Amino acid sequence: MTTAHRPRHCSRCGHRLAADNPGAMCSPCQSAAVDAQARPPAVPPEFWRLDQMRDALATWHMGRVIYAYRNHPYHRQTLSQELVGTWLGLTQAQLSRIENGRAPEELTKLIRYAQILGIPAELLWFDLPGSPRARTATEVRPPILMPVVLGGREVMLPIDADAAKANSLDTVIDGLLARTGDEPGPAAIRGASPGRQAARILPFAGLDEMRHMAAALNDARRYLDGSVVGFFARQFERCKADDGQLGPLRVLPLVLGILGAIQQYARDVQPKVRRDLLAVGADGAEFVGWLYRDLHDPGSAAYWYDRAMEWAQEAGDLPMQGYILLRKSQMAYTERDALRVLTLAQAAQYGPWQLPPHVRAEVTQQEARGLAMTGEPIEIVERKLNDARTLLATADADDVSLLGAQYDEGTWLLRSASCYVEAGKPRQAAMLYGEVLATSTLARRDEGYYRARRAVACALGGEPDEAAQEGLEALRLAASTNSQRTNREVARVVEILAPWQGRSGPRELRAVLGA
Repeated sequence: MTTAHRPRHCSRCGHRLAADNPGAMCSPCQSAAVDAQARPPAVPPEFWRLDQMRDALATWHMGRVIYAYRNHPYHRQTLSQELVGTWLGLTQAQLSRIENGRAPEELTKLIRYAQILGIPAELLWFDLPGSPRARTATEVRPPILMPVVLGGREVMLPIDADAAKANSLDTVIDGLLARTGDEPGPAAIRGASPGRQAARILPFAGLDEMRHMAAALNDARRYLDGSVVGFFARQFERCKADDGQLGPLRVLPLVLGILGAIQQYARDVQPKVRRDLLAVGADGAEFVGWLYRDLHDPGSAAYWYDRAMEWAQEAGDLPMQGYILLRKSQMAYTERDALRVLTLAQAAQYGPWQLPPHVRAEVTQQEARGLAMTGEPIEIVERKLNDARTLLATADADDVSLLGAQYDEGTWLLRSASCYVEAGKPRQAAMLYGEVLATSTLARRDEGYYRARRAVACALGGEPDEAAQEGLEALRLAASTNSQRTNREVARVVEILAPWQGRSGPRELRAVLGA
């Protein structure tokens, strides 16, 4: 048989093509291809159970959800922004802004995107029209999520106004179990009254506190007082402690839920309580800004820093306003905006507020980093570093506020190392990073980030093998904490190591990163 008369087969399904079909696909495959351009494919329920999809949904950021959808392994290859944008009625540029900007908030658009992609209603952070989950107008207030342990596992249960009607611990717990679909079946609960198991089931809050919280949500002006504000503050502190070990995606839902409640109920309370509530809200919003920075989402981070500043101003919390300027300076460092790093640090340093001693030390060191980035002589940079260390050493431990609690000698060493990188002394920086990492005192997420930073210093200092080794360990830690900030630093290492790609270590790092 000659080549001209050899049977042709469909490039998609492999079936034999009709003699009068000049195309590369059979008719059914051509129709399927047209459908694929017009609408998303039908996906199985397990599509949404993938960790990457669950993590993206937990951020309450539709752009991240769409990005995870496009990169889902079910599709066998990444779907282009142009194709998915066509489904959603967006241009490629518009979809890119949604994926990389701050979280979209317009409910009508969120509903449309969710319906087009077929996202199950129970996974969303908002209601779909006609969904069985849809709440009435009197129930749309964000719930407060209470951490409790059921059957040996910790879950977040919503505490709302309905719980205020409960007359006994048994009723409260049974109601919560019913609303979450759980059954009091584990041996730890069966055979005993929930009231007798209270210490094991509700380790984070007592019944009185739970009832008071529920009553506060039912009548905020009458019941929402300092004890409820204190509960919110304690939850934020608990989330901050969890963040270092678990990463941002594990704590974002709880923090965002509480912030949503604060924003809602601040309208209904007495003026004095409102100021206290917004002061706590400013602290939580600043923390969410940090979480989004760790997820490498600067648009959302900037939004929450602005919200934190607004609430701190209304609450009259001057130190928090200075602290937020410091945080913005640190975000500018991540974005490599040298002048903003310096001017924001100086604004925090010399503003009309009295910063806690540890924060003053941290701001002074951040100013040193800005000076290094703008090319000031190393003598000036080191003088600022010494000023910061003196402030830190003379600060009374009893004066440590929540704003400065995380800044200590180890932090000073790590930030000094970054100053030496910017000043062109990477080997000295690598030594300082190594000194802190050797103590094994850093949280897992922070260890990953600073190993990536040390990898940068080693690469700049001409030590490619050690840089690759640190980069590989940083990637391992970043995978367990979802730290995109760490991944970004490792990507920078790969770029610096380009001249050494013939060596096994840099080659392996590039392969693992997928560069």
